[in-house]
Amino acid sequence: MDICKVHENTSKCSVNTMECFMVLSTQAQKISIATLCGLFGTLCIFENSLVLYLIFSSPGTRKKPSYLFISSLALADILASIIFVCSFVNFHVFNETDFSKEMFLLQLGGVNTSFSASLGSLLLTALDRYISISRPSEYKLLMTRKRAWIALGVLWVTCATIASLPLLGWNCCTLDSTCSELFPFVDDNYVSSWICFVMVLLGCIIYAYTHVLWRAHQHVAYMEKHQVQVGKQNTRMRMDVMLAKTLVMVLTVLVLCWSPVLVLMIYSIFARLSNHLRKVFAFGSTLCLLNSMVNPIIYALRSKELYSSLRMVFSRFRRQLKVSEESPEAESTHKSSMIET
Repeated sequence: MDICKVHENTSKCSVNTMECFMVLSTQAQKISIATLCGLFGTLCIFENSLVLYLIFSSPGTRKKPSYLFISSLALADILASIIFVCSFVNFHVFNETDFSKEMFLLQLGGVNTSFSASLGSLLLTALDRYISISRPSEYKLLMTRKRAWIALGVLWVTCATIASLPLLGWNCCTLDSTCSELFPFVDDNYVSSWICFVMVLLGCIIYAYTHVLWRAHQHVAYMEKHQVQVGKQNTRMRMDVMLAKTLVMVLTVLVLCWSPVLVLMIYSIFARLSNHLRKVFAFGSTLCLLNSMVNPIIYALRSKELYSSLRMVFSRFRRQLKVSEESPEAESTHKSSMIET
């Protein structure tokens, strides 16, 4: 009989029972998890840092609310990668339990804050596109940089507050309630509430993007009928449509990467999970890192402004590399001419 069979209520609140949540039983599984986390995490940090550099190094992009929201998304993905990889590998691969309940809940709160802020940043970007395409004449008045910063502040504070609730007392140890089968010390009701929060965010994003694409389709149909009308408004509309399609791709990747985790979290509320399903959850969690890694690639391929900035950075890097390679040859030629003289 498995000694780590799920315990009831307070018996799961001991730090010693955290070993029951370490579901990777073989060395091959641990190496696989460590490799996936190391690869996805490193690429995610590098790519999102590059996105932040491209946005804030260009005056044209860092002043636009759209790119402020994308910057928030990149920052959230960087934080999620760092906190998730460190805590996840430390727990599942190295089997470290030398920390308190509060420290574990603090790490879990950091991961939840980052991933929730990532999803919330996508929601703000969706709302930005929604306003841009539904009320284009009033967009600059409605979506100012000040309002964008306020929205980002509210978003991060809200995500941090919700993620901190288990640390502040909403956990099964303090409440003497049913613990989650997937997360130590976490109350089942909190998991249910967090899932509802994520579903609401996803629903709002899907609604906003559906409206954007519907309006874009209407505009394309109208332009095909009236091909005479061309100008700045049409160019701007095409840019908005392209950015909307880009973010739909981001949302699609988000849903595909998060679906396994969310489905298993929902299933754990209504039924007991086998060890096999808990291993699937552990490996499925790495897909969240894959999502964070893919987002910057989509920006670079789909955003003309970021793509042109990236090309400028690469061309500047190549010039510097060329100069550094040529400088020793020039110096040696200069020295030889001095000797001959």
